[in-house]
Formats: sequence, structure tokens, C-alpha cells
Amino acid sequence: MAGAKNAVEVCLNIQPGEKVAVIADETSRAVAASLEKALKERGADFSGLLLEDYGPRPMDGAPPAVLDALEKTDVGVLCMTPQPGELGARMAIVQVVERRQIRYAHMVGVTPEIMQQGMRADYRKVDELSDRLRARMLRAETLTVKTERGTSFRAHFDPQLDWVKTSGLISPRYWSNLPAGEVFTTPKTVDGTFVCDASAGDYFNRKYGDLQESPLVMKISGARLVHVECPRKDLEDEFWKYCHTDENSDRVGELAFGTNLGLTHMIGILLQDEKFPGVHIAFGDPYGGQTHADWKSRTHVDVLTRNCDVWIDEDQVICKGRYQLEHLGLA
Repeated sequence: MAGAKNAVEVCLNIQPGEKVAVIADETSRAVAASLEKALKERGADFSGLLLEDYGPRPMDGAPPAVLDALEKTDVGVLCMTPQPGELGARMAIVQVVERRQIRYAHMVGVTPEIMQQGMRADYRKVDELSDRLRARMLRAETLTVKTERGTSFRAHFDPQLDWVKTSGLISPRYWSNLPAGEVFTTPKTVDGTFVCDASAGDYFNRKYGDLQESPLVMKISGARLVHVECPRKDLEDEFWKYCHTDENSDRVGELAFGTNLGLTHMIGILLQDEKFPGVHIAFGDPYGGQTHADWKSRTHVDVLTRNCDVWIDEDQVICKGRYQLEHLGLA
């Protein structure tokens, strides 16, 4: 219940009488119920929508009733487990949120375990770290990331594109995943090797789980995926095909810092693990409504790595997955 209370009172800052639409699926019923209990205690005017009531899964589009509810609410929450082919439906939901500029929590893949861990973080501290990183990256020229398992890449950035903070303190300007703790942009260039030895996003997380024992090794040139290797050939082939769905599915659309200092270890669930201290990337859609990138994709898949060493220009700010807070003025 503490995680739900944190989501309602701190992250979304729900006020008594505000209208809240809670969209959930059967798998996430328990999480939705905890959120609704916290909303009731807060005095919110909430309504619940169950995705399975509006058609079979996987969804080939967002149900009209869901989109209509988001057109009329002050705040939206989506808690669901993703299935193959549903990214378009989720993107349609986000488009309504961004157009109306309502407060919105995107809890795709949320579990009761996550509610007991990442959702109990002190989001004011997460916000402070996220602010410092964003300010630093707005003037940075390069980012270098390395790990002992073979990740080694360098990224450069376009000063015309924004660094977006999703620290858990949600505003009409920026919706956020919950649990939260990210600072991200669309990079101008990425070159090198990225070893995904943690989780991959979209439906890959649910289908293949933690990739520590069967890592995806990706070669990237000019921010494009040019080669993939994996001990699991089925995963290798499926990931390569996914990243060639459209002309930008192989393009690095997101480079992000995880900034949730309340996390102590990865649990194999992308929604939480991408907030773990470190740097990750995603291929596909760049969330142009937030970063201001001027291209799109129908796909978006995150890939995570463990125990990063990270340098902003020549200054090491993360060592083996731990922030060097003194380098960010937070020691």
C-alpha cells in the first residue's frame, strides 16, 4: 500500500475531487486495486477500465472507451502487461495524454513486487539527481559507456533536442513511467558495442526474461543497429526482425540514465530495471513529443546492461553501477 500511496500522493499529486482514469488488464488487477484504494483515501473521483472488457488481447488498437475516458479525465494511469503487437495501442494512449497535457503514469509491466520496491523510493531525491544530470548533459559533448562484459560505445548529442527528466514527480508537461527515475534524449550519434545482459523491452522481457546468461551483443554505427549476436538464435532472429519493422526501427531513439537511487539490484523486469543507476538505450521511436526529434517509428525496444562505467566528457560519474555523487555536487 505504501507504493500505491506514493504514486497517488507524491508522484501524481492527486487532489481531492480530481477525476482519475485507471486503465488496467487482468494481470495487473492487484496493482490497480491498490491504486484505487489509495485514490479513494485521497478523495479522488476515479473510474476503472479493464482492457479485456473491450476486446481480445493482444489489442490491435487502443479501445475507443479508453481514449474517450482520457479525453475527459484530469489524470490517467495505465497498468498492464504488454503483449506482442500492442505498442501502437499504447502509443495512441500517450498521444491523447500529450495532446491534452494531463498528468499520466505509464506503468507497463508493473507487478506487486515493483510496488513494494521501486515505487517506495524517495522521489524527491530521485528528482534532485535527475535535475543535476539533466543540467550537466545539456552542455555535454560526449558520453562514454563501458562494462566488463563488453559494452563499449560513445555517443554525441544534438543541442536542439531536449534532455527529458522523468523523475517520478509528474507534471502536465512530462508524463512518466512509474516506477520512475530516468533522464533521456535522442542521441545524434552512437557508435560501438552494446551488450544487453539484463532485460530487453516491449514483449521481449516477458517472453525471454533476464538475458544475463544469453546476452544480446549489438554493433551500432551512426546510431543504427548493424549486427546482432546471441547464444539464443531464436531471440537473435526475432530481435533483428523487430528492429527492421520500419525504416527507423534500427535507429537509436533513446539514450537514458537510470536515476532511481532507491534500487539495490535488478529484478529482471524492465519497467523497474531501466531506472537502476546506469545508462541504457532503445531502438525505434524517439518520443519526439518530449525530445523534439523529428522522426518516428512504429516500434520501440529498450535494452539494458549491468554495472556500467560512465563518463560525461572526461568525468566519470558512474562506477560499476554506482553514481559518484560528489561529481554531481550531491555528496
